[in-house]
Amino acid sequence: HCWKLFILMHMLFFFFFGGGASSLSSSSCHSRGQFHLNSMQKSGDLILGGLFEVHFFSIFPDLSFTSEPQQPTCHGFDVLGFRQAKTMAFAIDEINRNSNLLPNVTLGFTLYDNCVELGIGFRAALSLASAQEDQIILHNTCVGNPPVIGIVGDSSSTRSIAISTVLGLYSIPMVSYFATCSCLSDRKKYPSFFRTIPSDVFQVHALIQILKHFGWTWAGLLVSDDDYGLHAARSFQSELSQSGEGCLAYTEILSLHKETDELRRIVNVMKKSTAQVVIVFAHESHMINLMEEVVRQNVTGLQWMASEAWTTAVVLQTPHLMPYLGGTLGIAIRRGEITGLREFLLQIRPDLHHNNSYGNSMVNQFWEFTFKCRFEPAPAGWVEGGGILCTGQEDLENVNNEFLDVSDLRPEYNVYKAVYALAYSLDEMLQCKPGRGPFSGNSCATLQTLEPWQHVYYLERVNFTTEFGDQVSFDENGDVVPIYDVMNWLWLPDGSTEVQNVGEVKRSAFKGEELILDEDKIFWNFESKKPGRSVCSESCPPGTHMVRRKGEPKCCFDCIPCSEGKINNKSNSLECTSCPEDFWSNHQRDHCVPKKTEFLSYDEPLGFCLTATSLLGTIICAVVIGIFFFHRRTPIVLANNSELSFQLLLSLKLCFLCSLLFIGRPRLWTCQLRHAAFGISFVLCVSCILVKTMVVLAVFKASKPGGGASLKWFGAMQQRGTILFLTSIQVVICTAWLVSASPTPNKNTQYHNDKIIYECSVGSSVGFGVLLGYIGMLAFLSFLIAFLARNLPDSFNEAKLITFSMLIFCAVWVAFVPAYISSPGNHADAVEVFAILASSFGLLVALFGPKCYIILLRPEMNTKKVIMGRGTRS
Repeated sequence: HCWKLFILMHMLFFFFFGGGASSLSSSSCHSRGQFHLNSMQKSGDLILGGLFEVHFFSIFPDLSFTSEPQQPTCHGFDVLGFRQAKTMAFAIDEINRNSNLLPNVTLGFTLYDNCVELGIGFRAALSLASAQEDQIILHNTCVGNPPVIGIVGDSSSTRSIAISTVLGLYSIPMVSYFATCSCLSDRKKYPSFFRTIPSDVFQVHALIQILKHFGWTWAGLLVSDDDYGLHAARSFQSELSQSGEGCLAYTEILSLHKETDELRRIVNVMKKSTAQVVIVFAHESHMINLMEEVVRQNVTGLQWMASEAWTTAVVLQTPHLMPYLGGTLGIAIRRGEITGLREFLLQIRPDLHHNNSYGNSMVNQFWEFTFKCRFEPAPAGWVEGGGILCTGQEDLENVNNEFLDVSDLRPEYNVYKAVYALAYSLDEMLQCKPGRGPFSGNSCATLQTLEPWQHVYYLERVNFTTEFGDQVSFDENGDVVPIYDVMNWLWLPDGSTEVQNVGEVKRSAFKGEELILDEDKIFWNFESKKPGRSVCSESCPPGTHMVRRKGEPKCCFDCIPCSEGKINNKSNSLECTSCPEDFWSNHQRDHCVPKKTEFLSYDEPLGFCLTATSLLGTIICAVVIGIFFFHRRTPIVLANNSELSFQLLLSLKLCFLCSLLFIGRPRLWTCQLRHAAFGISFVLCVSCILVKTMVVLAVFKASKPGGGASLKWFGAMQQRGTILFLTSIQVVICTAWLVSASPTPNKNTQYHNDKIIYECSVGSSVGFGVLLGYIGMLAFLSFLIAFLARNLPDSFNEAKLITFSMLIFCAVWVAFVPAYISSPGNHADAVEVFAILASSFGLLVALFGPKCYIILLRPEMNTKKVIMGRGTRS
């Protein structure tokens, strides 16, 4: 900004040193020069200043200083800028006619044209702050009002920053109607700056609200290369990042000057990007240059979002550009209604006596522009070239331009509110009662001693409501209560265009920022006639989580399914959460479901078959008991120790029944009882077999000479005692096991993550091993004794049957150990039940099958002779 600094220094030098006293002893001094500014003035008791864009362009003279520098000139009349200036004049006229506001005080105004140029705007501001009298009379005391007690303007953020920096030193209040830069909210730098247009911060919030509403998370940003655009870009990037509502695909800066190569590069970036939403913080002049390149490259299918600077720009609403800009959504200054403004504008009349004096009259320039004429003296060759002279009697009613169209007043409404804010604050200040004032000593400001800083105090506290119903007040930063209209560019079938209001964005103390949209009215420039999609990556559905792509914005990510056991029931989540212990993820991975429970159940085929087999074995044992009891007097029953046979059958029955404890959902009592019942039942069974085997061996020994003494050790009492003793050892083992480390129900998830295997943990592997080892020891001992007695001389040697039965028993349980260890979950219970049933059936069939065969099918063999081996068998 070196050129800005140069101009500022030049103006300050010219202003402060260009005039001086003609004589130190004289009572007056004359200004050596004045700024030639386009102006409009009206006298009054208090003067309000105004800065407006009445011309688009300016020409600065040569500053070589080889001759006296000439004043800059302006050209390109801006009708809307002039209407804004006349709106200020209308507001002051309306206030002067209002007896309830500033009674007995007449407001005047001095309005200058800044020609959209910082240097000229600064000249105008300095002129307002110090006035432009030709002669200044020096008094002994300096009293009276300042030249202006407040300024309405400027329209540009850049000019407002420069002007307010200087005027703030003297606390001259400045109320802008169009400067939106968020930097102007800094009260330390700009203590006397106010505005009736919302800050860019709120405009940024409003645009982000619209992005969020339509789900547009991927957008491009274009900004002008000035304070307005650059501050907006920083604010937008910061707010978008903090809100987490989206990302920027690119950010490009638009130069004020038409640089074709740079514009071509920017449009290429837009064309290649996947972002379909383009947000532009720039003025209409930037957009004109940009759209020329957009049309040249035929870049369609974009959703444009406009800042307030070009939302209502008529110059862009042409049939040539609407195929590209149709459907644009933009933020516009709040529209207002100003009753009587059109009639006031129709009363405009040129000043025929002050044309071409210093500071050409804005009204005369407007008149010449509107009616395409020139006032006398006309430029050389004007009349000769067929030009007409202005008479001042031309009729504005017959003019067909936007000047008299007061249906869409936006910047004008802000001007109107700015004038009234200054007026209401002055009114409040002049109503102060002496002794109750806010200043030192409870003093009040007076019309004769009014200071600008006193006006700032009341302006900070102003609060009023316009006729249109809008409340006007300033916050601690000098910003007005924010409200914006949401506009949509409608492309009508006949080729005409219309910028329609489709909603509003406002901030209230109760609801915060609120976006209201009438979506049914919005025109979408797409074939679908629906809002487009603009995302870098589609939302991750529930059941997946986002994994951001390296080196890309956070809106660009891949959706990775949650792993087993983890879920995500929200969209666009960064991580999946683990399910609770007893739950597992469903197939979609979007919620947890209870894990499937698995145990050896009566309902499943395996459990049903084992249960049926167990009951079958129990029934068979009962049948065999019945057969033996019915035939208890027969030789084959008597010869095989009927009491032990009945005990053995009862123990086998218990073995069959104990297998039922292994089926069904494990509970504490079943876990504790199953192994104990199994161990005791089988020890009882094997003990009976062992004693039976020893009795068989003792009987045959007793039949030999000198062997009778062996039977006295195997009487009925000894047999019962032996069985009881051997079984008691197992009872002790089971009791010690249950007391020290009792088996308990256990939820096993080691085999299947998605299943809960209900099982009984053995508690103590040592206890379980001792239980099985003791059964195995007795079984092996029985097998060994039976094997030794297998060749005894008897036609029906039971030792052979015992040998075979114990061989089956041992084989089953030897195979059980590795099968049990390697079987997961409920299969381990099934293996144990199978081993119990197999060994039980093996003992039952091997020991009692042949006897039942003889009793039932070969009764002729059920004789003492046959049993003793002295009879014949057919």
